[in-house]
Amino acid sequence: MLRRALALSVIAVLVGVVLACGDSNGGGAQASTATGSTTEPGASTATTPARAARGVRLVRIGRFDSPLFVTAPPGDRRRLFVVEQPGRIVIVKNGRKLARPFLDISRQVTSGGEQGLLGLAFAPDYRKTGKFYVYYTRRDGRQTLVEYRRTSASADRANRASARRVFVHDDPEANHNGGMLAFGPDRLLYVGTGDGGGGDDQHGSRGNAQNLGSPLGKILRIDPNHDGNGFDVPRSNPFVGRSGARPEIYAYGLRNPWRFSFDRRTGDIAIGDVGQDAVEEIDFARKGRAKGRNFGWRPWEGRQRNFDEPAPGAVFPVITHTHSAGWCSITGGYVVRDRALGSLYGRYVYGDYCQGVIRSAKLQLPRAEGDRPVRGLHRVSGLSSFGEDARGRVYVTSLEGAVFRIAAR
Repeated sequence: MLRRALALSVIAVLVGVVLACGDSNGGGAQASTATGSTTEPGASTATTPARAARGVRLVRIGRFDSPLFVTAPPGDRRRLFVVEQPGRIVIVKNGRKLARPFLDISRQVTSGGEQGLLGLAFAPDYRKTGKFYVYYTRRDGRQTLVEYRRTSASADRANRASARRVFVHDDPEANHNGGMLAFGPDRLLYVGTGDGGGGDDQHGSRGNAQNLGSPLGKILRIDPNHDGNGFDVPRSNPFVGRSGARPEIYAYGLRNPWRFSFDRRTGDIAIGDVGQDAVEEIDFARKGRAKGRNFGWRPWEGRQRNFDEPAPGAVFPVITHTHSAGWCSITGGYVVRDRALGSLYGRYVYGDYCQGVIRSAKLQLPRAEGDRPVRGLHRVSGLSSFGEDARGRVYVTSLEGAVFRIAAR
């Protein structure tokens, strides 16, 4: 393990940053560049085109500073919001990247490795309230969730003075920070948290992920609408009223749920949980069925035993990939609901930071079917995230700077 960790650390130095920690001390990096891409009108730079299979392609929409996520407010068909790890949110409006950031909190953010500005979600009633939420690593290394509002003067600018703290979590290590935010079909905010970092979920007698008294290694579900700092806990959360349990916990037993998503048509949830030394996994549950679920970490890594400890009611992932096959840090994606993409419609797209290959599968229980690379979509170096705009179009981000849209050929 030590030799492998040292090798990956060298790779991380060469790349400059590694996200989502695919082993106990770091992740890996893919040195190739994305190919088979074209440039969308108004974008800044084009890659060299390469012949792609008929069907779909990657369309480059611009270059950014370590992009980690892409999203848009509900109903906004003109703008795309790109999250940059150092602490900025940049707008692409009608295909053109705006020079002035929507929000710049870089002075408040510790960035590098797996830390930084990690998540963004717009409230379902954003058009009326202007509320949105960001998750980032503070200067003191703690993870924080903050509510902001847009300015009244411009829809392209956030009001920094509107900041309201929702929560702050202690985080003992610099890795496994989670950071994904998404409003579910119930209009509540779901938050992914890592297990506290290091190796083998090392903090506490049996780690954090299986400990219902810790918010780490979980999917939290909260109602962020609250007077003053803090949040409200939905009464329907599974551990409300249980002695010693945090009531905001929705699901547990996760190592680092770097990216999860809801199927915009069905409400089903898919979670990309980054593995340690052996297995990367995608967890899946039908709408509402992830409530109270134990996804198995640390006793289980994928479908393999990791510790001889109890994991009550643990459920297995529907997709697994091994490090022996070259995987290092899984990047969860989205179920495609863009009908322009033809045969990809209804399939889940995802990838891996080291592999850089975009794959798709039909999500179902107990195992997904038809897991395979997507023809026509070439490697994306440093594949850091997927995203979805208000129309349901799917995007891919590279930590090296490029953001692409998956488009029909």
